[in-house]
Amino acid sequence: MFQTYLIGLREGLEASLVVGILVAYLVKTGRREHLPKVAIGVGAAVLLSATIGAVLTFTSREMSFTAQEAFGGIMSFIAVAFVTWMIFWMRSTSQHLKGELQASVDNALAMGPFALVAASFVAVAREGIETALFVWPLTQGSSGGGAAKLFGVLAGLATSVVLGYLIYRRAIAFDLGKFFRYTGIGLVIVAAGVLAYGVHDLQEAGWLPGLANTAFDVSGTIPPGSWYGTLLKGIFNFNPQPTWLELVAWCSYLVPVMYLFLRPQRTAAADPAAASAARPPASVR
Repeated sequence: MFQTYLIGLREGLEASLVVGILVAYLVKTGRREHLPKVAIGVGAAVLLSATIGAVLTFTSREMSFTAQEAFGGIMSFIAVAFVTWMIFWMRSTSQHLKGELQASVDNALAMGPFALVAASFVAVAREGIETALFVWPLTQGSSGGGAAKLFGVLAGLATSVVLGYLIYRRAIAFDLGKFFRYTGIGLVIVAAGVLAYGVHDLQEAGWLPGLANTAFDVSGTIPPGSWYGTLLKGIFNFNPQPTWLELVAWCSYLVPVMYLFLRPQRTAAADPAAASAARPPASVR
């Protein structure tokens, strides 16, 4: 449940901030009559995201065991790719997000009445689709805990809506940089577990070898049915009996991605004119 709560909170707050910026810009520029267009775009994005989640769930139920495992493994890989892109995209654009969104609003209003609907739809649908794709493998990997994980993502989304509204109303001071950094660290760990789970699915489907090659077995020390085993499984997707291929996939993702995420971002290059002024004059021949 903590996994999906974190995903719902992170993705939901991104969407809430986007909607808040769009609404605030329209209100401050005296264009309140366009607010219903934003609402239509947001509603359509939420509907699309819920539909994708439902299609993934009900489609997989009609498959054979082998097909389900293969489908789950492929969707796990896709989910990890999406969430990794999202983490680094927000890391690189969070400082300029407001200006980019305001420019897109101006362009949309200049293009026509439905362009703003499309702009708000795309901005929110990106987060919603990522949420659906990332939550689905987690719910499939839970033994009877799918309802709890679904509740977790809904609780995370609800929390994000409240936080987004309070930020919009300036009722709370919120360090978004720290928020996205810490939740990004958590999501990298979760994504590594989802990737390892996807590898295990493909091994059970017969698409990848090594299902019988166990790297270690600590199920006697950390029983999967114990409260701490369940906690580790829920937060980190911990498997007490991973295969070597699972372990290699987990390490191969976690170490480089965490390093790239935590390393300091490069500062913008100095202004060329300033750099030219600071450069010593060339010698005159």
